[in-house]
Amino acid sequence: MDVRRLDLLRELADRGTVHAVAAATHRTPSAVSQQLKVLEREAGLPLTERRGRGLVLTDAGRALAASATDVAVAIERATSVWDEYRNHPTGTVTLATFPTFGQMVVPAALRALEAVPGLRVEVSDRDPDLEDFPDLAADFDIVIAQAISGERTWVRRGLRITQLLAEPLDVVLPIGHRLSGQTVLTPADLADESWIGVPVGYPLDRLLRSIEAESDAELRVVQRVSDNRIAEAMVAAGLGIGLLPRFTASGPERGIVLRPLAGLDATRRIVALSRPDRAERLAVRTVLEAIRTEARSVAASHTAPEPEELTTPRWV
Repeated sequence: MDVRRLDLLRELADRGTVHAVAAATHRTPSAVSQQLKVLEREAGLPLTERRGRGLVLTDAGRALAASATDVAVAIERATSVWDEYRNHPTGTVTLATFPTFGQMVVPAALRALEAVPGLRVEVSDRDPDLEDFPDLAADFDIVIAQAISGERTWVRRGLRITQLLAEPLDVVLPIGHRLSGQTVLTPADLADESWIGVPVGYPLDRLLRSIEAESDAELRVVQRVSDNRIAEAMVAAGLGIGLLPRFTASGPERGIVLRPLAGLDATRRIVALSRPDRAERLAVRTVLEAIRTEARSVAASHTAPEPEELTTPRWV
C-alpha cells in the first residue's frame, strides 16, 4: 500500500471530512476521494461508507488508519535516528500555545533554542477557551493545552502527552480587602462576594460554579471578561474579586493580592500534545525539552503567596 494514501486515511480519521483533509493536504476533495478509492481497492475491503453527504470510516478503515499512525511513527523514528547520529535537529517546528503560557515559558525557551543552528520555531497563540486545543495537533507539531478541575479533553485522542506544569488558581483580591489577611480561603469565605468572572462556559467559570456548589450560595458575578489584565484592573478598583493563575498574575504593584483556595481542586494542568509521529522528530523533541526545562524553572521560582503587610487599606 502507498504510504501517502495511508496517510490520507489517517487524516480522514482525525479531521472527519474529506473537505478538511483536502484543505490540510492542499488537494481538491475529488483528488482525496480518488486516492481513498485506490487505497480501498488495494486493501480489498470497504474502508469508508457514505453517511449523509460525507464519508465515515468503516471498522476496517479505522483499523487501517491506526496502522497508518504506526507507519508514520516508524518513518519518523528512523529519520530521527539518522538526525541523532548527525546531531542535527534542523527544520521548522510549529507550536500552538495559549497566551499566559506563551508569556511565562515560551520566550525563554525560544531564547535557549537560538543556540541550535538550523532549527526554527513558529509560534501561534490561540485562545484556549474558544477552541478544542487537542484538535490543533493535526496542524501543529506541539500544542500546549490546559485543563481545570479534572477535565481532560485530550484523553483517548491517540496523542503523545508531556506533562509541563500544575499551576494553582488563586483568589485575587484588592489590597485592603477584608479577606486579604487570611493565608488560605475556602468557598464558604467567598459566598457573599461580588465576582469578576469570565464568559460563561470558560474553564474558570466552571470552577466558579464549583465554588458556588461547595459554598451552597449563588455567586454574584458583576462583570465577565476574558483578559486577565482587565480582570486584575477591575479587582484593583474594588469592583469584585476573581480567580487567576498564580504564575502569571500580578501583585501588590497592580493593587491586588493572591490567596490560595482550599477545599477544591483549584489547579490548571498544562501539557504538551503531539501526534505520535511528529513527537519522534529530533527537532520536535529538542523544542519540547527546552519548553519542559523552562516550565520547571517557572514552577520552581514560585511558592505559595504570603499575606503582605497592609498599612493603608485601599479598599474595604
